[in-house]
Amino acid sequence: MSTTPTTPTTPTTPTTSTTPGDGRTPRVLVVWCPDWPVVAVTSDDPVAVTEGGRILACSAGARAAGVRQGQRLKLAQRLCPELELRDRDPEAEARRFEPVVAAVEAFTPRVEVIRPGLCAIPVKGPGRYFGGEEALAALVGAAVTDALERPPVPDAVPGAVTVPGTETAHDPDPDSDPTPQPQPEPETAPRTTPHAQIGVADGLFAAVLAARAGVLVPAGRTAEFLAPYPVGTLGDEALAELLGRLGLPTVGDFAALPPEAVADRFGPAGTVAHRLARGLQPRPLMPRDEEPDLAVEQRFDPPEPLAEPLVFVARTLAEQLHQRLAGAGLTCRRVAVEVACADGRTASRLWRHEGRLSATALAERVRWQLQAWQGMGTFTGDRGDRGDRGDRGGQAGFTLLRLAPDGLSPDQGRQLALWGQAVADDRVERAVARVQAVLGHAGLRRIEPAGGRGPGEQQVRVPWGEPYEVAAPADAPWPGRLAERSADLWPAVVLREPAPVRVLDEEGRPVTVDGRAGVSARPALVVVRGREERVAGWTGPWPAVEYWWDQSLARRRARFQMVVDGGRALLLTVEGGAWYLEAGYD
Repeated sequence: MSTTPTTPTTPTTPTTSTTPGDGRTPRVLVVWCPDWPVVAVTSDDPVAVTEGGRILACSAGARAAGVRQGQRLKLAQRLCPELELRDRDPEAEARRFEPVVAAVEAFTPRVEVIRPGLCAIPVKGPGRYFGGEEALAALVGAAVTDALERPPVPDAVPGAVTVPGTETAHDPDPDSDPTPQPQPEPETAPRTTPHAQIGVADGLFAAVLAARAGVLVPAGRTAEFLAPYPVGTLGDEALAELLGRLGLPTVGDFAALPPEAVADRFGPAGTVAHRLARGLQPRPLMPRDEEPDLAVEQRFDPPEPLAEPLVFVARTLAEQLHQRLAGAGLTCRRVAVEVACADGRTASRLWRHEGRLSATALAERVRWQLQAWQGMGTFTGDRGDRGDRGDRGGQAGFTLLRLAPDGLSPDQGRQLALWGQAVADDRVERAVARVQAVLGHAGLRRIEPAGGRGPGEQQVRVPWGEPYEVAAPADAPWPGRLAERSADLWPAVVLREPAPVRVLDEEGRPVTVDGRAGVSARPALVVVRGREERVAGWTGPWPAVEYWWDQSLARRRARFQMVVDGGRALLLTVEGGAWYLEAGYD
């Protein structure tokens, strides 16, 4: 393997670059999987993943046609008419990247997942153990390649050490003229093949750029490696624009400035960017936290045919769980009760804990849950598989009882109330727990105020015991909002899902509302579930244009209040040319 260091394109380098022994900027290895949002959802080509009405990532075929990140969808489709668009799937990205992280964790547990498709590890310990940085990079590249199920494809990067098992997604130098290589026969359907690139440098920022170039930057020469990059690479658009006007277009130009002058002129943000430009690191790596496995379980061999013994075992397991949580200084928000039967049936239910349930109370919840499952026939042969066990029709016996804490957090203790309030709250919680055992954790809900314009949006149903995190404050300004809540104006009945209706004028034609909130004709009839009701009076519209800046969430609608014969009042909404019944007044 060649050991030729990266050669910077500019001779001027700052004199404040770090050396391997200064202890300030540790060496970092980065694994980068190009176009990961595309790889996670499809292997087709050309294809692009969209988010917020713009291109988030695209395949190599789409990039060759001129599609770029951040482009609007119409422009991308004009450049590449055969382009296939896919919505972003963050869950798929994280799920498909997990094998890559597991492969890297085989070399060190200190893996920081920056985002799906990009992770980093410190080099110091693993590099010494595996025989140096080049050997470590080669081993990590081979392991990641195996995880991606792709054979290694070597690629030479001029002026730097090439990492085996990686391949440059696209040449960072558009003016370069690589040596032509023989090409395989074209396939009938182009495919996007996942691959990875490895980079090593001083600090996380430079290591990410090294991974994109597929090089190993020699220790102490990170500032020289960063020098030719434009200042926009530092990630601060406002600072990059200002530096460009000041005649400092490259990272090397910016890094040559004295740190004191940068701090005085550009403030804290400029100081952080200046440290990056000099090859220093503003923060250490932050490995992902692994929650300790504190679950407790009891297996039954032979299977236990009755549920009563599980209740006694549950008390012992609950005590063990509390001891484990206390020993770790943790508490949990929920406890999962999991049961398995000899015939393969399993059932689980989450119970609210919040550190309030004693071992006895938790065992009591297990008893209630078992009774509820038995009452619903969860473990009996009432689901069409009785023939598998003859004519018994009973349960096959329990083989496992498991209590698993969920939502771990540091234990901050609990402040008890005075004057019997804690006793009253405990009675309420016990009653709620009995109901949730039958209906499920989400079967009993409470109403919480929320922000929104319609009555259905200003109230949310939260499972009892779950903390409510306000996504949209109720007291925030809401242009186009329904009249302020009061006993006289608030609807008596709010539908969970608005029901489609028809609104007609005197001639039987549909009433429409244009983009300027103009009504085509006076509403005369409202057709609700096939029944016509004559409009006695109406008011509106109240237009509302929501999330106009986000194409995926944008909505345009208008609300009307109408009184029909008999004195009944309705709240109607028109959206996309269709009318809906949203609520009713007494």
